[in-house]
Amino acid sequence: MSIGKSPDGKSPEEETPSTEEPPSTEDNRPSIGQTLQQARVAANLTVDEVSASTRVRIPIVHAIEQDDFSRSGGDVYARGHIRMLAQQAGIDPDPLIERFDAEHGGRPAPTPAAPMFEAERIRPERRRPNWTAAMVAAIVAVVGFVGFTAFNGSDDSGASKSAAEGPKPDKSAVKASPTKTADPKPAPSDSAIAAAPRDKVTVKLTAVDAKSWISAKAHNGKLLFDGILPKGESKTFQDDEKVNLILGNAGAIELFVNGKKVSDEFESGQVERLSYTQGDPEAG
Repeated sequence: MSIGKSPDGKSPEEETPSTEEPPSTEDNRPSIGQTLQQARVAANLTVDEVSASTRVRIPIVHAIEQDDFSRSGGDVYARGHIRMLAQQAGIDPDPLIERFDAEHGGRPAPTPAAPMFEAERIRPERRRPNWTAAMVAAIVAVVGFVGFTAFNGSDDSGASKSAAEGPKPDKSAVKASPTKTADPKPAPSDSAIAAAPRDKVTVKLTAVDAKSWISAKAHNGKLLFDGILPKGESKTFQDDEKVNLILGNAGAIELFVNGKKVSDEFESGQVERLSYTQGDPEAG
């Protein structure tokens, strides 16, 4: 008996079923930007409202929702922006950050931050001595000394005359009962507010004007904190050698380092990268 062949000349044994797999649905899921945009719309938030709450500028919010992270200033800032936008929209930021790391070469390894941070910090220019004020103060001191000498001489002559005549009773004097006044309490100093051991680096952050995203690392790259610091709350970090900081909204932060308030004036919405060691933060 002959075996029949198909019209194309192949026998049934030669024909094999197709093994092509259906396309994966993994590639059909929304992108990072689409996920953030959908979450924002579902939360009934506008781009302006999200920008005002997170301090992320409006053009950057639009760019991230279009999956353009080039305007964030680097992968570290892009991760911080994704975290803040996701939390504002009410979704978990960790899966989005994991996808971002996978699409951009993985989580960046910690790098020694001190040389770069110290180069970027702009220290205030030292004030020159005010010679005019010094000259005025010297003249006032000389005039006061001359007047005091003249007055003291006339007072000596009057005192000797009064001693010869004897003391006169003062009828108008009224003896008042002594009252004990409470000693004023000294105002707390900056060092009393943020006291810190000298053999460690102690950094205290307080979100005074608004909330801020912050990241803190120890000298060995260990992550101490990475998240949102709500308005009115504080965080304190310590390390034996160095504390590295990234402030997402530096203008809202009050900063104490090693017991001393840092007087640098940061602007709202400004991103600052800082590094501190033991000793006076203003020295050097």
